[in-house]
This record gives sequence, C-alpha cells and structure tokens, in this order.
Amino acid sequence: MEIIKDTAMLLSFVNMKLRNLQCSLGELCDDLGWEQEEVVRRLAAAGYVYDEARGCFR
Repeated sequence: MEIIKDTAMLLSFVNMKLRNLQCSLGELCDDLGWEQEEVVRRLAAAGYVYDEARGCFR
C-alpha cells in the first residue's frame, strides 16, 4: 500500500490503526509495507511527533 499523501488523512489513518490494532508504529509500517522513517518525516513536517508512550502521533 502506498503511503497516504494527504497529511491530515495520513495522521488520522495511522492513529486509528495504532489505536484499533494496539501495535507499535514499526509493526504497523511493516504490515503496510511503509518505511517508518518516511511516515515520521511526513508527519513531523506538519508538526506532529510520535508519542511512543501513548502509541500515537500528537
């Protein structure tokens, strides 16, 4: 699956999947065939940071 281009949709999709599947960002990216660094980079460019303790981007 290609990484979602729209930042708001990417944020919503990733956080929903992390919440519903209760997995780590690394596991989610592996399952989707995405590069974790690319997801983090795209969301960081919009001001979001991955909170590992909470398991979501904030």
